[in-house]
Parts: sequence; C-alpha cells; structure tokens
Amino acid sequence: MDEPLNPTETAPAAPGPSLRPRRGVYLLPNLFTTAALFAGFYAIIGAIQGKFEAAAIAVFAAMILDGLDGRVARLTHTQSEFGAEYDSLSDMVAFGVAPALLAYEWALHGLGKIGWMAAFIYTTAAALRLARFNTLIGIADKRFFQGLPSPSAAAIVAAGVWIGADQGISGNDVNWLATFLTALAGLLMVSNFRYRSFKDLDLRNRVPFVAAVIIMLGFALIYLHPPVILFLGFLIYALSGPTLALIRLQQKRARRRELS
Repeated sequence: MDEPLNPTETAPAAPGPSLRPRRGVYLLPNLFTTAALFAGFYAIIGAIQGKFEAAAIAVFAAMILDGLDGRVARLTHTQSEFGAEYDSLSDMVAFGVAPALLAYEWALHGLGKIGWMAAFIYTTAAALRLARFNTLIGIADKRFFQGLPSPSAAAIVAAGVWIGADQGISGNDVNWLATFLTALAGLLMVSNFRYRSFKDLDLRNRVPFVAAVIIMLGFALIYLHPPVILFLGFLIYALSGPTLALIRLQQKRARRRELS
C-alpha cells in the first residue's frame, strides 16, 4: 500500500509544454530586404536580355531599398541576426553580382579574358568587402567605412552603363574605360581608405533652413540628367577616400618636419 504524502511535500508538477525559444523572423524589415534582392535579380535578368538601362535603374532601386531596411528595423526595434545575414546575402546579389554582370554584358565581354577578369575582380572584392564589414560590426568606428561601400561601387558601374545606354553609346567603343572603372570600383572596396558613413547624422533633429534648400537643389540636379549626376556624385565620393588619405599623409609629414 502506498504511503500518503507528507504535508510538507508537494506532488510533482504535471508535465506541460517545454519552454522553447520562439522561432520566426521580423516581417517588415525583411520585406525591404527581399525587395532589394528582387531588384538585384531583375538587374541580372535585364543585363542578360540586353535591357541595360532598366537593369541599371534596378541597381539604384536596390540601393534605396537596402538603405530603408536597416532604418526600418532600428525604428521598429526589429533588428535581428537573421536580418543582418539576409541583408548581406541580398547585398552580394544586388551590389556584387548584378553590377559585374551588367558591365560584362554591356562592354567587358568584347575584351575576352581581360573583361572577364575585371568583372571577377569586382565580384570577389564585393564579397570580401561584405565579409570584412560583418566581422568589424561593433568594433569599427561607425562614422567611417573601411573601403568603398558596395552600394557606392555598384552605383558607379551601373550609372556608367546607364549613361551609355541613355546616350546610345556602344559598350564596345568604351570597353577599356568600362574595364578600368569596374576594376577600380572593386579595388576601392577592399582598400583601407576611410569613407564617411554619415551614420552620425541625426535626421530627427532640427537643421538650418539652408539644409532644406541644399537638399531641394540636389534633387533638382538629379532630375536634370539622372545618370550623369549620379555617376559624378558617386565617383566624387569614391575618390574622396584616397584624397583624404593623401591629405592626412601630408599633414603627418608636416608635423614631423615641425618636430624635427
């Protein structure tokens, strides 16, 4: 016969559902990431089909969507490791593979192995750039990027193709120039040049009225001739890294001379 329970003892708890971490992903920011991935995939298809202008515009659409997903995640407090990894894979397609294939189909294929190598350099550099960026999260100074950001490199290549398609320029006529720009954009991505990230700008604070005027003028300039203005703008940004590095080097040499 079983003995009765001691009054100080309690019966074992009834088995219930185990406490497991909830699985799932945040929908809103990942929708923007998926849209950016779709734009990059569309750019690849457009390049294969010879729709170079549409493919270039799709790369810029991916840039806008890529800039929105992170901001939406921070505003809605829906950041996650999954979102960060998904964003990197989307960036590789939209800013690594799509621009290289776009440049290759438009101009580089006419140079044979040289054009193929330039496109491969760009794609590999984009992959290395994204991998390095992921390893430096939380360590690097958020005010600066180490190496040219992959969206900016993609913008240079895509805008160059967009100008050619818009002006009716054959890629074979400028294949050496396209090769140089593609390879240069790739090498700048894996360089140690520092670029302003503008992440320290707080868009929620008040700004002088002249800032609104400057922004308005910027949109007006882009409207005048989008491919040319975008190309020049991102090219200036790409060259700002080496230029600032040269200025800092000259300043260090000047200080050493003063101390000697």
